[in-house]
Amino acid sequence: MHSIDSLGSLVLAVLVFQLIPGPGTLAILRTTAQHGMRAGFASVSGTLLGGLLCMLAAASGLEAVFRGHPQALHLLQAGGALYLGWMGCRLMRPAAVAAPAGVPAAPGWACHCRQALAVSLTNPKVILFYFALLPLFFRAPVTAESLATMVGCVSGISLLYQAGLVLAGHAAARRLGRLPSLRRLVQRAAGVALIGFAIRLLWA
Repeated sequence: MHSIDSLGSLVLAVLVFQLIPGPGTLAILRTTAQHGMRAGFASVSGTLLGGLLCMLAAASGLEAVFRGHPQALHLLQAGGALYLGWMGCRLMRPAAVAAPAGVPAAPGWACHCRQALAVSLTNPKVILFYFALLPLFFRAPVTAESLATMVGCVSGISLLYQAGLVLAGHAAARRLGRLPSLRRLVQRAAGVALIGFAIRLLWA
């Protein structure tokens, strides 16, 4: 018997978590639109790795450390906010807007994965979900089977949803490639959204 109170409720919570747009969603769509599907799936691997690390950290009791030393969490969030703002400013630059969609980028898989991992680990939505919400589905004692079930459920649903984002983002980028003015507008809007996320995070 695993120590997860309600697997059905857990699946529903993961679905709701994925459907709420956040910096991670925007980062995947941005990378896919600018650099293609391979780069988009590299971003997906980064967000999945970030989720896995957060789950393991929550299981090991790291949330207690953050509760005891909230300044550590604030520093982490501030770093994430600055990073998101930097990404947004890059999207607002004329050079970034003028770059044609789908052209292979110099950065490789590892670079896109690291960028998405950084966004994931400093995303307040991710921190809240893994450190505050997921533990509510466990009852003591937490077993290896329960943790494996949790990891498989969360990672599997996240992979399916984020893979869909990559496919949708790639299709949209190809259409926008034939409409340069609209593509420039969308990229600037994405930049504004990332900067907005950063300001919101710093304000919080």
